[in-house]
Amino acid sequence: MLSKSKTTELRKLLQKKYREETGLFIVEGGKSVDELLRSSLTVKGIWATDTWLSAHPQLSVAAEAVTEVELARISALTTPQQVLAVACAPRYAVADFDTSAGAILLDGIRDPGNLGTIIRTADWFGFRQVVCSTDCVEFTNPKVIQATMGSFARVAVFYADLPTFLRGSTARVFGTFLQGRPIEEVTFRRDDLLVIGNEGRGITEPVARCVTDQVHIPSYGGTGDHAESLNASVAAAVAMYAIRRQML
Repeated sequence: MLSKSKTTELRKLLQKKYREETGLFIVEGGKSVDELLRSSLTVKGIWATDTWLSAHPQLSVAAEAVTEVELARISALTTPQQVLAVACAPRYAVADFDTSAGAILLDGIRDPGNLGTIIRTADWFGFRQVVCSTDCVEFTNPKVIQATMGSFARVAVFYADLPTFLRGSTARVFGTFLQGRPIEEVTFRRDDLLVIGNEGRGITEPVARCVTDQVHIPSYGGTGDHAESLNASVAAAVAMYAIRRQML
């Protein structure tokens, strides 16, 4: 039985304040928890239904059986998914950034679903580094972790002041702009950096001044009415695909 004090302790991790204080974060759902268990991240505990525990008899970390009602009390999801784990949040220092590998840079991404989807997409296309501006949503947000579908365990997510970070880089910096060069005409290198802007305002002026090459994802909606712009995570996905298929 899940105690009242443990329920309170776990529920606190749904808040950014307590995640930052403890250095812990929540992972929910079978797929994500399986990826967590295969990673090098430290797992502090697992709370799961008997069904999930029966399917995972060889666990090497502490696990406690809970009912679906108890799981719902500690879950960030509307419909809990059999298992919840708590792990130590990874700490990625900018000093450890691999300048030879390139990265996706995110300027003010505030929507957790967008950030999680971008991390998942970066994983799919083999980008192992994502650099977020300091005003991006934190990647240990439960909604971000859920949207990554386990990719949080394979992609290093850095947080930095982007203008400072970019001024210290010798790589080419590509940014998505409506007036940029069509992205399919660009040949990319492995160490290139790509900036994706905020969902509403795009790339901020301080970051834009650091962009060396502006690129554009063309619309094929014709000359009449069509969508004003792409969703940030969709734009990132299209750009990552274009980079990978045209990379030297």
